[in-house]
Amino acid sequence: MQNPSSRTSPGPDPEPQTKNLLERMQASGMPALCDLPVGQARAMLAELSSRSDIEFIELPEVCDERVPVSGGSIGVRVYRPRPPGTLLPVVILYHGGGFIIGDLDTHDRMARYYAREADAVVVSVGYRLAPEHRFPTGVEDCYAALGWIVAQAGRLGVDARRIAVTGDSAGGNLSAVVCLLARDRGGPSIRFQALAYPVVDLTVRADWPSRRDFAAGYFLTARDMDWVTSHYFDDAPVQSRDPRASPLLAASLEGLPPALVVTAGFDPLCDEGRAYAERLAASGVATEHRCFAGTIHGFLSFAGVLDAGREGLALVAERMRSALHDQA
Repeated sequence: MQNPSSRTSPGPDPEPQTKNLLERMQASGMPALCDLPVGQARAMLAELSSRSDIEFIELPEVCDERVPVSGGSIGVRVYRPRPPGTLLPVVILYHGGGFIIGDLDTHDRMARYYAREADAVVVSVGYRLAPEHRFPTGVEDCYAALGWIVAQAGRLGVDARRIAVTGDSAGGNLSAVVCLLARDRGGPSIRFQALAYPVVDLTVRADWPSRRDFAAGYFLTARDMDWVTSHYFDDAPVQSRDPRASPLLAASLEGLPPALVVTAGFDPLCDEGRAYAERLAASGVATEHRCFAGTIHGFLSFAGVLDAGREGLALVAERMRSALHDQA
């Protein structure tokens, strides 16, 4: 995998399909999620996801399971692209949504796509959400799910030696953090990480140029980020500096799995994602950074209407497939 970051500065405007999408969002009068009570924000995302233009892919087997975690249990959804009997690698999907919204259903189509295109069993993780379950509950849920998958590998029909983690936005954060925890806690071993426009710096004073340049008008806003930190943490100034919240602040990124980091040129999180990719590479981690310069945060979820979204999903799936099916 190529090492250098491939950053391309965005032009004065998003590419035409993204610009049209933003204009339609503005014209719709849809309220900002951060202006809604949490329950209504979750319901709005669920409704939008139910009308997704992403292809719905039928798979031979999809089933829900429960995973024991500290203080209870969480749901996971297991997607099998081939009939039972074939030992397959596993992709663990951590959904986005600012640690507050999103669930197994909002990312169902993405999970189905990855199962087919990566030729892997996908386990989508329904970690507990803030503000009911604040940091680090969701993080520990995600790590517990990794351990459960390895323990249940025989029953699930997966090869526990071939694991990839992936996620978008908050899910990208959780994927990165799970890789850190697996390294620091002695496993389980992860072969590959694919991080889509991850938030990797949740510190309250995060002051990246892209955070300023795209603070409003490009889907994810500065107000959204304030909403996230106010709901996710009990003590944001202190907790946000924990590497389990801000993996960019980890003392070392050495010894982590090979990585694909996908960013968007008109995303407030673009610069921190690029910085994480560059720091991974500088730490000796085989890293590919791909910036989709003309589009916005969340573009994979708009794959039904954005060519960039389709290209991004295909890139993530292909890189996971290559990493998981290479027996070397």
